[in-house]
Amino acid sequence: MKLLPLVERLASELEAAGVAFGHGTTNAFDEAAWLVLWKLGLPLDALDEHAQRELQAGEERAARALVQERIATRKPAAYLTREAWLQGVPFYVDERAIVPRSFIAELLADGSIDGWLSDRTRRVLDLCTGNGSLAVLTAMAYPEVEVDAADLSAQALEVARINVDRHGLAGRIRLLESDGLAALRGPYDLILCNPPYVNAQSMAALPPEYRAEPGLALAGGADGMDFVRALLRDAPLRMSDHAVLVLEIGNERAHFEAAFPRLEAVWLETSAGDDQVLLLTKEALLP
Repeated sequence: MKLLPLVERLASELEAAGVAFGHGTTNAFDEAAWLVLWKLGLPLDALDEHAQRELQAGEERAARALVQERIATRKPAAYLTREAWLQGVPFYVDERAIVPRSFIAELLADGSIDGWLSDRTRRVLDLCTGNGSLAVLTAMAYPEVEVDAADLSAQALEVARINVDRHGLAGRIRLLESDGLAALRGPYDLILCNPPYVNAQSMAALPPEYRAEPGLALAGGADGMDFVRALLRDAPLRMSDHAVLVLEIGNERAHFEAAFPRLEAVWLETSAGDDQVLLLTKEALLP
């Protein structure tokens, strides 16, 4: 069988099995293409180039087996391939850390927050760093800054270490274990945070793919704002006078605005709309 027809057939099997997407792809075809290309050792952007390649029987069996594993285990594809991509940059990931997919990565890549920064922006905090992807992308985007990458999970920080070393950034990214801001002194000129924000009702309805991830990185309490409340309370003491905080809250804007009705937030445009990520100045956070 040729490569493209195999991808199409396996995409139909993924669709029929009712697997959930959202960990790097949004549909069955892209997921099948990712798994097949990865298994064959081909670049993930090379489907068109290899579409008519005639596969050997062993190659076809291996690709089918991987897709069947995806269906049977309901694990995100990134946990099977041990790799995820953000803004064209590859990152190692396994079950110790959430699969990276933050929209903050887009803002780092396209310069959306550059206007809020200045030549005084030197110290950056990536809070809830997970596998360290945002810390790495920040260091790449701003060669003059140093980054503290913090997480409550020591296991997630082990994964982050792999990525920091992989991209040669150990000299500029410091990994720290911290429960929120508790172990962090600052002051920081920029704080990035993709925290646990999924509300309890949504947590209960998550498909198995999301339940395969560390619950610590997802669950945000009854309204999803438990971590965020502590963060916004404590952040001003860790921020320089000109600092800003960039916070991702996913589909929880209504809960965020209900929890902080008087807070003046700047909502930033991403590929998912203008209700996923917000920016707060230190002044806005002060009582």
